[in-house]
Amino acid sequence: MPGSLDLVFMDIGGVLYDDRVYARAWDSALREAGASFTDEEFAAEYAACRATQDGSFRRKLATRFLGPDAELDVLEKLAARHWNYPATALYPDALPCLQILRDAGYRLGIIANQPSQVHGAMARDGLASFFEIWGISDDLGLQKPDPELFRHAIATAAVDAARTVMVGDRLDYDMEPAKLAGMRTVWVLRGEAPDEPTPEQLGVPDATARDLAELPTVLRRVAGA
Repeated sequence: MPGSLDLVFMDIGGVLYDDRVYARAWDSALREAGASFTDEEFAAEYAACRATQDGSFRRKLATRFLGPDAELDVLEKLAARHWNYPATALYPDALPCLQILRDAGYRLGIIANQPSQVHGAMARDGLASFFEIWGISDDLGLQKPDPELFRHAIATAAVDAARTVMVGDRLDYDMEPAKLAGMRTVWVLRGEAPDEPTPEQLGVPDATARDLAELPTVLRRVAGA
């Protein structure tokens, strides 16, 4: 195995696929539920969520545009109808990175808040065969940032948590709960990551990567730490 890391867990949105799909799904869901706002207002609120990294984007968007009594369960069902990744949403560095990691001897897994239909998109785009451990929220009835989702994936893989790493685009939903589960962490600075992370935010993960092209090199550094 490569150094002191055996298994690389990845998020899906923002890491493998462009997370603007998720933003558009919630934009549509909110409008279908009766919210009225401009594209600029939605973009500003979404950017604020990305900047702060401190809680559910879904709840913040719902509260901002529908009020504190917004029914989140109803909105999630509406959003799920639009939350489908087209092949064009796959980041071009995803497949090359996965091939490099597999060739290097890493085991690969998924830990993600996603609807179950994401399996179909990943199979269509040639991603599914790279992953042996699947921690999809809708499949398991567990959601990030609950550390139990991370612990479940680690237990399923039968691996020491200290020999795993979580690769994600959120501090509050990826980096922090992964650390609580005993994992190492790499923050990918795209997707739902802030445009300009603060020094304090950058101090949370073990390492950062601007994209998946950088990830193999970053993982070697993390493994050697």
